[in-house]
Amino acid sequence: MLTAFARAFKTPDLRKKLLFTLGIIVLYRIGAQIPIPGVNYANVQTCMKESGGSTGLFALVNMFSGGALLQITIFALGIMPYITASIILQLLTVVIPRLEALKKEGQSGQAKITQYTRYLTVALAVLQGTGLVATARSGQLFQNCSVRSEIVPSDSIFTTITMVITMTAGTALIMWLGELVTDRGIGNGMSILMFISIAAGFPGALWQIKLTGKLADGWIEFGAVIAVGLAMVALVVFVEQAQRRIPVQYAKRMIGRRSYGGTSTYIPLKVNQAGVIPVIFASSLLYIPALITQFSGSKAAWATWIATNFTTGKHPVYIVTYFLLIVFFAFFYVAISFNPEEVADNMKKYGGFIPGIRAGRPTAEYLSYVLNRITWPGSLYLGLIALVPTVALVLFNANQNFPFGGTSILIIVGVGLETVKQIESQLQQRNYEGFLR
Repeated sequence: MLTAFARAFKTPDLRKKLLFTLGIIVLYRIGAQIPIPGVNYANVQTCMKESGGSTGLFALVNMFSGGALLQITIFALGIMPYITASIILQLLTVVIPRLEALKKEGQSGQAKITQYTRYLTVALAVLQGTGLVATARSGQLFQNCSVRSEIVPSDSIFTTITMVITMTAGTALIMWLGELVTDRGIGNGMSILMFISIAAGFPGALWQIKLTGKLADGWIEFGAVIAVGLAMVALVVFVEQAQRRIPVQYAKRMIGRRSYGGTSTYIPLKVNQAGVIPVIFASSLLYIPALITQFSGSKAAWATWIATNFTTGKHPVYIVTYFLLIVFFAFFYVAISFNPEEVADNMKKYGGFIPGIRAGRPTAEYLSYVLNRITWPGSLYLGLIALVPTVALVLFNANQNFPFGGTSILIIVGVGLETVKQIESQLQQRNYEGFLR
């Protein structure tokens, strides 16, 4: 594989695309280190040291921002507003007929949906930026810090507006950089930036495990985590590549003197059809009760119960709820993203049928049956992978940014596979033998 990448750099146009992508990545990481106006950078660093890397409720957003959230930099919001906007638009496509019609229009309709996604991203960035400023000013961003209330010294409206505008502009810039990578670089730009954000925290998290380890000066724990990580990568690659292929046969049609159709193909149904979306949904939903308790400051019985069961992530109630939510959202997302009736109608329109299954409604019922069967192992796999950080919290006393957590490893492996496949396809166009076999 390394030889293949070396040959890709020897190809002039591919080398240009790879270098352009690397340049955008460097700019993205530089922006993640520049603090926004109005923030006391020294106090932020003090709180980072005193917190010991534990991010509490903001672990997910901090991971997607590459650690920029807690540093309160111009890229503090990261790619999260765009991800949220994309998911919302995808869900609304099923509910709003206008969006569904745009989706069926092809490239022009998709361009409209992309424009709506940009507008929604900016709106969400304003809301999240305002919330981040309010959280940092109140001292809730770092729970165990002596100077947590002095991170944003000024209470003026002008300072607040400046900080929110800066973070919103940073999110818009990230969105533009991602689209540049998609147009002129290698792979999907937003996915590449998400990959870099998560991978940026790996070295620090791994070294933290070594420093806090007790066996052989921490090297035993360090080696165990590396071994578990490699095993998880192999498992994720195996499951992500797994698919059920439904054979489809197209009948022959005579138009004039020519014969059309008669070909055989298949419908690929992935075992993990929903990707990482159920994990993100479940994590976000479980943050809501803890956030309400934290900002309300209530000492009632319900607040105490939530603080006990949904804050640390180690409680059995949290683990079981998290697992069940992932399974539920896996089925929910597959149900709204794959429409068996629409697929069956399209097959019938073009003369396609599944051997042994009648066209029309029986085909839709068969597709729905197969999809439900393969979604069960896919959802259970997602739930088990997502519980790895919880096990790490108990076994290795790691923080919530455990490097080989479910969400991070799923995204890194998925983006890595797609990017490698794209490089391979471009090399094969130049009569180069592929390396993914």
